Amino acid sequence: MSEHIAEIDWKRQTESFAYDHYNRAHDWRFDGGVVVPGSAAPGYKGEPERVDPEEAFVAALSSCHMLTFLAIAAKKKLTVDAYHDHAVGRMDKNANGKLAVTSVDLHPKVTFAPGVEVDAATLKKLHHDAHENCFIAQSVKTLVIVHSK
Repeated sequence: MSEHIAEIDWKRQTESFAYDHYNRAHDWRFDGGVVVPGSAAPGYKGEPERVDPEEAFVAALSSCHMLTFLAIAAKKKLTVDAYHDHAVGRMDKNANGKLAVTSVDLHPKVTFAPGVEVDAATLKKLHHDAHENCFIAQSVKTLVIVHSK
């Protein structure tokens, strides 16, 4: 139905290619000209001021959930004024004993427009439907838990 492309560019900037020496800095290039500075996670010799793949994975899940939530709310004429999430991904060993992002907790806080009343059950259903229809959440094996308030 659609195609999504990212170009990843890395070039060695160190004389040595030993594990402890080579640079992890690279760029992610997306359509429209957006460039995101990427690296390994700091625990794997990466640069903390750059986005690592694990952070990007967590952000992609959170962003997809939010965008799907907003689409559902808009179709139901429930105006949202603000949305904030503090998403937390956890690395652990998976069933095969390999390190993986095994769970992601989303903690969305939604502010509806004045006069829009949404009870707890409706909010829970909106988040459930957003999760069930989020392209990214449906594409991964990681357990994604939404803690809505």
